[in-house]
Amino acid sequence: MGARFPTAVSGCAVESAGKNAGESAVRSTTRSAADGADTADCALQVEELCVSFGAARSKIAALDRLSFRLRRGEIGCLLGASGCGKTTALRTIAGFLRPESGCVHIDAQCVASPQQWTEPERRGVGVVFQDYALFPHLDVAGNVGFGLRRHTAAQRAQRVREMLELVGLPGSGARFPHELSGGQQQRVALARALAPAPSILLLDEPFSNLDPDLRERLALDLREILKRAGTTALLVTHDQYEAFALADRVGVMQAGRIEQWDTPYRLYHQPATREVADFVGLGAFLPGVVEHRDGRSQVQIELGTLPIHARTDQAIAGAAANTRGEVLVLLRPDDVVHDDASTLRAQVVRKAFRGAQFLYTLRLPSGATLLALVPSHHDHAIGESIGIRFDADHVVTFDVQETARTAH
Repeated sequence: MGARFPTAVSGCAVESAGKNAGESAVRSTTRSAADGADTADCALQVEELCVSFGAARSKIAALDRLSFRLRRGEIGCLLGASGCGKTTALRTIAGFLRPESGCVHIDAQCVASPQQWTEPERRGVGVVFQDYALFPHLDVAGNVGFGLRRHTAAQRAQRVREMLELVGLPGSGARFPHELSGGQQQRVALARALAPAPSILLLDEPFSNLDPDLRERLALDLREILKRAGTTALLVTHDQYEAFALADRVGVMQAGRIEQWDTPYRLYHQPATREVADFVGLGAFLPGVVEHRDGRSQVQIELGTLPIHARTDQAIAGAAANTRGEVLVLLRPDDVVHDDASTLRAQVVRKAFRGAQFLYTLRLPSGATLLALVPSHHDHAIGESIGIRFDADHVVTFDVQETARTAH
């Protein structure tokens, strides 16, 4: 049985074949995206992985047929709320847990399945733990060189110098962990994990112990370090901003499965499920109706009429022509524009100052609410009525089965 690899649906899923047609469209698209990947180029391949905890009669599935691929040199991320299974996936790949079914391939070799097992230390995997796990009695050089015991002293010293330069800590070898800041400790942990040149680097919530304003900056630094080293990496986090800043591919997880494995851009603009849309970014859902007039398709919502432009490169013309009925339309805060000249009015019910912008919560005449990002020089009072309009180059809708459809 072939593995399923979730990805975004390009175009608008067809509902004309009944209630399962949209789901079939999603499955078809995800399979084709997976089949297009070159298996020989995969550093990590996870297929139909199942892990559960508890006694036989009360087992709880932590991973439910989890599948995804990571190419060499690519940075991936498993993103999800607490309890979604992301850490279990990381621990299974590292070799700390055994799967009940499925397989983990590293460099085309099966290292974990019910029939095959490779010990963690023989997998060529480096791990950066959430608390960094630095040895307090060893200096920085001793920590970084800890995994290089088979090297000569000269080779080890040279590798330690290279790694400290790579992570931006040259000349720090004689310092001890307690003399370092949290960000510096994280860099030492990264240097230690990279020193043996692992096939894959696994990172478990690597920024959770850092101040919020430091996390995104270090995520960008870490991405640059990994790209310079050409290292394939997989991290787990609950923070979408960390995931977006660091990863090439992100898998949004829920209940032990990946809802969508895709680029950060497509996760935000083309979510494949309602769950992904809810988890990634801010947004509101307005009821709408898909209509077809004079060969053109459009979505009617309270904000007005939103045209659906068929694009042949997205292969959605036929889908748009056959989609009908009630939908939910996803509106991001950047889709709603402040416009004093607009006849459509909304009442400010909440506002949050974000420096250059206000995030307004607005109530429409129907009582529905939506979010809008407005330049902060437009400082409106709670209860004030303001003009707004919709401005977006794509429309994301969800049917009653909550399968996302994106029409451009």
